Amino acid sequence: MNRKYFVVAVFIVLTMVLTACGTSAEPVEVAGEPITVVETVIVEVAGEVVQVEVEAEPVEGILSRVLERGYVVCGGRTDLAGFGMLDADGNNYGFDIDFCRAVAAAVFGDPSAVEVVPLTAADRGPALQTAEVDVLSRNVTWTSSRDAQWGNFTNVMFYDGQGFMIRKDSGITSTDEFDGSTVCVTSGTTTEQNLSDFFRQNGMEYEAVIFEDTSAVYDAYEEGRCDVTTSDKSQLASVRSGFAEPDAHIILDITISKEPLTPGVPQGDDAWFDIVKLVSFALINAEELGVTQANVEEMKSSENINVLRLLGQEGDWGYTDLGLSADALANAIAAVGNYGEIYDRYMGPNGISFILPRGPNKLWSEGGLIYAPPVK
Repeated sequence: MNRKYFVVAVFIVLTMVLTACGTSAEPVEVAGEPITVVETVIVEVAGEVVQVEVEAEPVEGILSRVLERGYVVCGGRTDLAGFGMLDADGNNYGFDIDFCRAVAAAVFGDPSAVEVVPLTAADRGPALQTAEVDVLSRNVTWTSSRDAQWGNFTNVMFYDGQGFMIRKDSGITSTDEFDGSTVCVTSGTTTEQNLSDFFRQNGMEYEAVIFEDTSAVYDAYEEGRCDVTTSDKSQLASVRSGFAEPDAHIILDITISKEPLTPGVPQGDDAWFDIVKLVSFALINAEELGVTQANVEEMKSSENINVLRLLGQEGDWGYTDLGLSADALANAIAAVGNYGEIYDRYMGPNGISFILPRGPNKLWSEGGLIYAPPVK
């Protein structure tokens, strides 16, 4: 190949590569011709290979944005007892909110470095897809389609299932008697789809009374505008606890679906995905190992090597690669307690919201499903 044309061809290809990168660099020579390059790539022109350098565009990670901003943006809710509520002073609290506070504590050492953005059920997907929130912790069921479309789901924090609530004086004793009933349900949820599937599968008819706002669903049910209401059983228990006459309503002993409630993060950032997963792993491992909110500092001198690793006193559980401090997970536990403490705070025997037996949300070692990989 003519040397002159070869050099021109290489120059054209390199110009296209560099233009795509959109970066400046120092001039060097290729085949005697000066061009501007900055990162190694391999270019083949007419069978001849030339190695040059071009600069890759840096990708800003979520952690960098969070650190620059100074707080974690958490998609949550303010209307569901036990999971996401407001206290008398307007402060957010609840099971889902505590998880966000744990993430903030791991990143900043400060559980208050979090902003909770209230989202309706329909808002959850778009908020995650557009990275409006750094973490979505709002009674979100992990499904295959949501995993593909919304974002990345981390680790199941609450195993639930869909059920039905009816008035005790309705005379209904079984879902076999639901044919022709009216059912209040929230739009844009797995609940709505499961309801349709259940009635179709059982050859029954129903009239759906649909609301986008979850609180409107239960207001309508309590007012008698529908015979039945349906949602995750934990949500039904939560809502019933706030009714004027809680004992006038019963939750039927039937579960029609699997609802693994799982925090999510935006797609495209594996490091942030790992950070949020690790926080959940830490809370669960802490319960297994007997590390509590009250004894974190004391346990840093434990003779149990797994405790020492969890609390950043032994080895590196990944904090260096993720850009966190060695005591990041210890800070998370100190901020909100271990998994069992969080659960009991809101739904345990002395819970401030309501009482809901842990059931499948017991540790795997106690016959439940709550399990996390080791932190090491």
